[in-house]
Amino acid sequence: MKQAIYLGKRSIEIRESAIPDCGDNDILVKNIRSSICGTDVAVYTHGPGTGHRVTIGGEFGHETVSRVVKTGRNITDISVGDRIYPYPLYAKNDTKRAGTLGGFSEYMLLPEARLNHSCYKVDDSISDRAASLIEPFTVGGRAAKRANPKPGDKAVIFGCGTIGIAAAIMLKYLGLTDVIICDHSDFRLGIAEELGFEVCNTAAADVQKSAGALFGEAYSIHGQVADIDIWIDAAGADSILNDFMAHGKIGARFVIVAVNSAKRELNLLDLTYSSQSIVGSGGYRPEDVSDVMDIMKSGRWDIEQIITDEFGIDDLATAIERASDAEHAFNVIIHFEE
Repeated sequence: MKQAIYLGKRSIEIRESAIPDCGDNDILVKNIRSSICGTDVAVYTHGPGTGHRVTIGGEFGHETVSRVVKTGRNITDISVGDRIYPYPLYAKNDTKRAGTLGGFSEYMLLPEARLNHSCYKVDDSISDRAASLIEPFTVGGRAAKRANPKPGDKAVIFGCGTIGIAAAIMLKYLGLTDVIICDHSDFRLGIAEELGFEVCNTAAADVQKSAGALFGEAYSIHGQVADIDIWIDAAGADSILNDFMAHGKIGARFVIVAVNSAKRELNLLDLTYSSQSIVGSGGYRPEDVSDVMDIMKSGRWDIEQIITDEFGIDDLATAIERASDAEHAFNVIIHFEE
C-alpha cells in the first residue's frame, strides 16, 4: 500500500509499505476520501511541534471516510463493505494518535474496533466527499454547542474555514436565524454567502457596524454595542478577544475553538459586571457525530460546496500547499482508488 510519511518541514514521502495484519478484534479499512486539516497544513509548513503530535517518520491524516475490507473473527457488528467514519480519538485505541491515524495512507488498521466508539457507520445518503468532512464538522459543531445557543440568539463567527462554516451551520441547525461569518478572504466568504450566511470582510468593514445594522444594538458596561449574544473564535487572532472585551454586550458568550497558545490578560471585573463568559472548545464528543450526520442527511446545506480541490495521494504535498491558500482554496481533500 501507499503510505504518506511526514519527514519534517515541507517534506513528505509516499512509501510502499505492507498492508497491516488484521487481528481477531481488529478491522482493516481502505480509505476513500481524506480531508486536509489546518493542523496538517501547520505541521507541513512550519515543522514538527505545530500540529497534532505529528512526528518525523510517522504517518498522519485524521479526517477520513473509509471502507471495511477485512474484519477479525470476533467482530460481529461490522462487516466487509461497510462505509465507516473512524473516530480519531479512539480509532487507534490510543488517544495520542487522534491526529495521526494514517488518513493519508491507503489502508488503516483499527485495533480493538468497537462500533459507535472507535468507528461509526456512514448512512448511504451521505456522499463520500461530505463524509470526509465529518471530523472537522464535529469540531465546529461542538464549538457552536459550547455557546449554549438559544432560539433568538444572534451570533458572529470569526474565521471562514471549515470549522467556522461547521459552527455556523450547527447554530442554524439548532434554531438560530441570525448568524454572521467574518473573514479576510472574499473567496471563502463568497462560498459562505452561497450557503445562506451573512458575511463581513473584516479587512474592509467594521464588525460592530455590520452586526449592529443587521442585529440592532444592546447595552454593555461601556455603552451601546452591536446586539451579539454569541462570539465564536475560529480564526485565532488576538484582536478577537480584545474586541469582545471592549464591545461584548451584557450576558454575551465567547467561545474559543481556534488554536492559540498566547497568554492573555483579562479584566475580570469587567467580565464579572458584564455577566459574560469565555469558554474553550476542544475536540468533539460522540453525540457530535450523530448531530453532524443528521445535518448531512438533512440536505439543508450543500456541504460539498466548501470542497474546492481534490488530489490523489501522490500529490499530497501539492494538495497541502493548495490548502494553505485561503484566497483560492477552501477545503482540499485526497481521494484513493476503490
